[in-house]
Amino acid sequence: MDGQGQDGWRLSRWSAGVELVLTLLGWLQGTLPSPHSCFEQAWLLLQIEQKGVSVKSSRHFNPDPDAETLYKAMKGIGHHRCAHTEKQRTEAADRQVLHGSVWQGSHRDAEVGAERRVREAHHSPHVPSIQIRSQGAVRRHEDYWSSLEEDIQADTSGYLERILVCLLQGSRDDLCGFVDPGLALQDAQDLYAAGEKICGTDEMKFITILCTRSATHLMRVFEDYEKMASKSIEDSIKSETHGSLEEAMLTVVKCTRNLHSYFAERLYYAMKGAGTHDGTLIRIIVSRSEIDLNLIKCRFKEMYGKTLSSMIVEDTSSDYKNALLNLVGSDP
Repeated sequence: MDGQGQDGWRLSRWSAGVELVLTLLGWLQGTLPSPHSCFEQAWLLLQIEQKGVSVKSSRHFNPDPDAETLYKAMKGIGHHRCAHTEKQRTEAADRQVLHGSVWQGSHRDAEVGAERRVREAHHSPHVPSIQIRSQGAVRRHEDYWSSLEEDIQADTSGYLERILVCLLQGSRDDLCGFVDPGLALQDAQDLYAAGEKICGTDEMKFITILCTRSATHLMRVFEDYEKMASKSIEDSIKSETHGSLEEAMLTVVKCTRNLHSYFAERLYYAMKGAGTHDGTLIRIIVSRSEIDLNLIKCRFKEMYGKTLSSMIVEDTSSDYKNALLNLVGSDP
């Protein structure tokens, strides 16, 4: 592993270590629940993540041969398609090292591509991408000349800007499954008072609760709210908001209820009907292949009665199809 790969590895380990220390300190100071439930939840999430990964790591990875193969495949006129497809399934940690190996030969191309992808992301659904990433992962976007927060503020406005920036702070604690019933009830009452109970809507109250509470906490809030308002939180959002803010809030709720179902739905509608939403299809399969794509595949089959691979075969072709199938892996 070269210097750049080692730096990335050390940074991720350091960030995880800091989170662990802060959690322990919070427990010792009495500001967090007993660590047993938190650690059990973290261990469970880790096991689920490992089962969900479709692109797995290699213990004895050497980036140099792969870097050379990729360079030869792209050098000169045309490119070698089989070589590209063969390297599709390189894992995340190894890909960082591989990137360092080919950096000298393709530095400018990498910069231009990264900048373009960042700009394109501002015209794609923002919410799930920001909601499910850690604060450290979001901050690494700053490598591309400006902070993600500044880019969002430049491209959005009003309450949509506020909900995205609020999510960007990374203040949701989804690691610990602890739920305070009293606080959940209070949040449900605050949401009811901010919408159904009054003429008009206190949008910032909705944004604050939806963007700063953990998923397990929000599930309890949604239950209490439905009992109180005699309607679901989704129905209230639809009646109290509209446009981009409504879409953003509903996306937060969908991701909170079942993240894998959300991505399965996105994949299905990216291929359903005439034409294909290639950007959505590529973004989800590539970004989730090292996280939970296997779990998304299972939900996809449960929801739509067909496998993700079969729909990819029906809707795509040639090397594009082969690359996607390599990342998706075997059917559940």
